[in-house]
Amino acid sequence: MERRSVGQSGEDAAVAHLVARGWQIVERNWRCPVGEVDVIALTPEPDPVVVFCEVKCRTGLGYGDPLEAITYAKQMKLRQLALTWLSNQEQGVARFRIDAIGVLLRRGASPLVTHLQGIGT
Repeated sequence: MERRSVGQSGEDAAVAHLVARGWQIVERNWRCPVGEVDVIALTPEPDPVVVFCEVKCRTGLGYGDPLEAITYAKQMKLRQLALTWLSNQEQGVARFRIDAIGVLLRRGASPLVTHLQGIGT
């Protein structure tokens, strides 16, 4: 599977996971001069939270778990991206967090999605 195709399939699986939990997808692949956020989502009422999701996808474990690719430096960059997005919102945001979603795509099997909430906060 081509690298771009793997990444897109992983993001699609992550979005499906979030939507199945009742989350609303606000943006996908939001970009600014600082970088890109894979998925920005909103958790359901009564206490919604804006969640910035970094998605990492792999087709095997030869290079480790997908979530191992999210380094401390990447977490700090995600925080900077989140603050940039928040500063551009006309309406205030009461709560936000940064999550990591690892997706393992194996031939002939459903994607294995691991969702870690509140990384780097």
